[in-house]
Amino acid sequence: MTSFVCLKDFENKAFKVIEKTALDYYRSGAGDEFTLNLNRKAFNRIRIRPRCLRDVSQLDASCQLFGKDLRWPVGIAPTAMQKLAHPNGEAANAKAAGKMGSVFILSTLATMSIEEVAQAAPDTYKWFQLYVYKNRSITEQLVRRAEKANFQAIVLTIDAPIFGPRWADIRNNFSLPPHLRLGNFVTKSTQSDGVRGEAGTSGINKYVTSQFDAALTWKDVEWLVNLTHLPVIVKGVLTAEDAIMAQEFGCAGIIVSNHGARQLDHVPASIEALPEVVKAVGDKLTVMLDGGVRQGSDIFKALALGAKMVFVGRPALWGLACDGETGVRGMLAVLKKDFEDTLALSGCQSLKDIKRNMIAHELEYAKL
Repeated sequence: MTSFVCLKDFENKAFKVIEKTALDYYRSGAGDEFTLNLNRKAFNRIRIRPRCLRDVSQLDASCQLFGKDLRWPVGIAPTAMQKLAHPNGEAANAKAAGKMGSVFILSTLATMSIEEVAQAAPDTYKWFQLYVYKNRSITEQLVRRAEKANFQAIVLTIDAPIFGPRWADIRNNFSLPPHLRLGNFVTKSTQSDGVRGEAGTSGINKYVTSQFDAALTWKDVEWLVNLTHLPVIVKGVLTAEDAIMAQEFGCAGIIVSNHGARQLDHVPASIEALPEVVKAVGDKLTVMLDGGVRQGSDIFKALALGAKMVFVGRPALWGLACDGETGVRGMLAVLKKDFEDTLALSGCQSLKDIKRNMIAHELEYAKL
């Protein structure tokens, strides 16, 4: 991987080594994948307006998030069942994040348990992504385990009352291979072994429909906020209206996200939705973003629009597939170097120098 210079290099290698059904699960979006493609196109429609003759001899990409000092404003988003990409799964990803000074978010649907990841990466700044089960005691137990294992925030996914129609998974009758199970459910059960597909179905969609609470409302968010001493961050917000609700019901932060374009197709790209969320609550809550981030310039654009942190999901899987922890560290190192280059070439010594007027939509230039 010493010759890899961009995230596409990691993706290309990963596509060659991940088994087809798993690869289709990771790479696909909902429906005809309009929003999946939009997540990238929307970044490409934003131009950077660089400033010249500024001292950039000493760069500082560090930031602070909920009181934690981080080396740079990039973390690893929650993605399910990472042992489909590499035997070391979530542990390798978490360790890589820690060594690169990033935050790691562990999925409820991980193939390693909360405790296993905590033991493997004790020094990594870790958050736990939560789905709310119909059996509310399961949800409460997950939160208590995350607290005990020194996870520092609960990330509640709010855009998944059901899972979106992912055509590749339906065609493949996606199932979790028999040698794997959902690690957060240690005893053999429907929760641990229920990701099994049948002809014309996706096992993960069946699992979600049978287990997750589709009746979830903002009152349940309030229940969660009162349940835990950890900050609650809601993931999946795309509108100012929901951002305001998150503030009113006691959330500490928001991740502007369309779930990797895997839920409702034809919603906005995350970067398109970011400005209205920042305008609504950016002075009250910590606003972050995931979806489509592949270059240092993408990070810059998101920060200029008001995000305090961005997350990458699929790129971490591609790095994992390439070479486990080493692959993820390599991917993050390439992305960090690209971001630092973008800082220097745009005339920014640190994150505080990134201003809203340093970016413009392409249509501003089309007027000329």
